[in-house]
Amino acid sequence: MKCKVVILNWNGRLHLETYLPSVVEACPSWAGVVVADNGSTDDSLSFVETQFPMVEIVRLPQNYGFAEGYNRALAQVADCEFVVLLNSDIETPKGWLEPLISCLENNSNVGAVAPKLRSWCERDSFEYAGASGGFIDVLGYPFCRGRIMSTVEKDNGQYDDARTVFWASGAAFACRLDVFRQMGGFDGDFFAHQEEIDLCWRMWKAGYEVRVEPQSVVYHLGGGTLPNNSPRKIYLNHRNNLSMLYKNLEPSKRWWVLPIRLLLDGASAFVYMCQGNLPFVKAVWQAHRDFFARRKSLRTKRTVQLASPQGIYRGSIVLRAMFGRKRFDKMV
Repeated sequence: MKCKVVILNWNGRLHLETYLPSVVEACPSWAGVVVADNGSTDDSLSFVETQFPMVEIVRLPQNYGFAEGYNRALAQVADCEFVVLLNSDIETPKGWLEPLISCLENNSNVGAVAPKLRSWCERDSFEYAGASGGFIDVLGYPFCRGRIMSTVEKDNGQYDDARTVFWASGAAFACRLDVFRQMGGFDGDFFAHQEEIDLCWRMWKAGYEVRVEPQSVVYHLGGGTLPNNSPRKIYLNHRNNLSMLYKNLEPSKRWWVLPIRLLLDGASAFVYMCQGNLPFVKAVWQAHRDFFARRKSLRTKRTVQLASPQGIYRGSIVLRAMFGRKRFDKMV
């Protein structure tokens, strides 16, 4: 089999019931669907076994999180050249998979490729998690073609060109299984959030490209695991972003980027405190505490840079957004 679409599930019966039918229906004959279960305690697997007997199931004994859950699941996936990592809350129309696999087949230097993500709720708008390809700025803040900070654009075809990007959203991307394994997979210590950016950064450093193929469109609900107002999400995003920068930045940039990021994180915590949002303040403090506690182990994960990544914006999206430039096409 050429490709397998792997959906990581944890107590997601409702999402599987809503979105899995579209994935199975749109899957061509040369691709299979796998549900990898992160130790669910609901009836997710009995539902899949009963309603979708053609779907392969990988059982994990506990909830390892997004990053390590996929690592362990893909270690058990066999007999395919390409894998697609797909969130359980994504609807896939017919024809979405072919452009992604074609991109990988026709470009041996591409390690991963993402589809265009639209919102499932507002189907003419981009979806926050990936829009039409991901980038980061000089300070490590992620943004997308179609999403700057919290501002999400309508999709009017303005970003329909296939091109290199810095990162592919973990909500949906196709990659070469051997490259994923060569990179060591996701950093399992991230648990969830920004592990795909870290992986793509390592792909770039190893000489592979990351691309977006907007001919492939999927519809993402988003926030299915952790809502945007979750202190846990704030914690993971702050901790993992600092960890990613510490692992991947060149030494000449690390010494000044990280202190600025720590100060900006502190400014965010101050805003949360002024708003009376003490759980968010605590989340930022815990993220910094845990980042400093794990720096020794992070040093051992640094990789040699064999090639220079593309898709790093040399300015600051925070400053740009403060001056009203909240569209991707206004960033340059």
